[in-house]
Amino acid sequence: MGRYARLREIRRMDPERDFEQIFRWITQYEFPWDYARGVSAAFLRDYGVPRISQLLDRTQEFERHGQKRYDDTVLLGHELSADGLDSERGRAAARHLNRIHAKYRIPDDDFRYVLATTVVGPKRWIDRYGWRPLCANEKAALALVGHRLAALMGIADAPRTMAGYEKLLDDHEAAAFAYHPANHRVADATFRVLASWYPAVLRPAAARFSLALLDDPLLHALGFPPPQPPWLRTLAHRTLRARAALVRLLPPRPEGRPGLPRPRSYPFGYALDDLGPAWAQHRPLRPLPSEDDR
Repeated sequence: MGRYARLREIRRMDPERDFEQIFRWITQYEFPWDYARGVSAAFLRDYGVPRISQLLDRTQEFERHGQKRYDDTVLLGHELSADGLDSERGRAAARHLNRIHAKYRIPDDDFRYVLATTVVGPKRWIDRYGWRPLCANEKAALALVGHRLAALMGIADAPRTMAGYEKLLDDHEAAAFAYHPANHRVADATFRVLASWYPAVLRPAAARFSLALLDDPLLHALGFPPPQPPWLRTLAHRTLRARAALVRLLPPRPEGRPGLPRPRSYPFGYALDDLGPAWAQHRPLRPLPSEDDR
């Protein structure tokens, strides 16, 4: 298989019909590392909205169980998509996700924005730092996965296109980004999780590197100053572009070796009920919106 063989195949596919297969190739074969970094970037954007960060701050999930909270979010995404969103496995994950969220009164605007960050965040990261940019069919597939997930979660008026998600995200941030102490507390707890992945001597540098990748409106909303010295932002960008150039020279990931999540919180495996707060296991499961109509 050549380096661009999957891309050629994706360009021949119909994203309306094949969006889940395209999504699996994006997340498990073409860009597994970059997609995961894009999801991490999406986490941080959520914290720029005080209404979201205040809820997260009240739960203390990131402060007390930061690594588990990160792993659970990644693994729920994997459970949803591993066999298809409409598979029994995917629907079970959606019911569990809805059970966790049902405890809180979360406005649809916040649900739509968080969904937009998970669609747009990986897209923008890959286009900037991936070994190649996403093609039109890949962008369409990411948006359609988001739209189908919105249906399973009962989120009304979710876009179907990448342009729709990007407009939703940019408009919401322009209106809702603002500094609040809760933003900083939740972001600081998350940076401690991200830095903990590295040896102790490298953790301060890893945190500064991560901050250098954030745009000024987000830094302001999170209560962090612009990166110092100013050239640190250029260095971070060029480092990731150098990685992209190296990855471009590597052979493609073989079909039998998908890039799957490696959760630090579950070295011996996990069950679906392990994901999320312990109290969620004792709340009733409800039918999905489409199942209510049956």
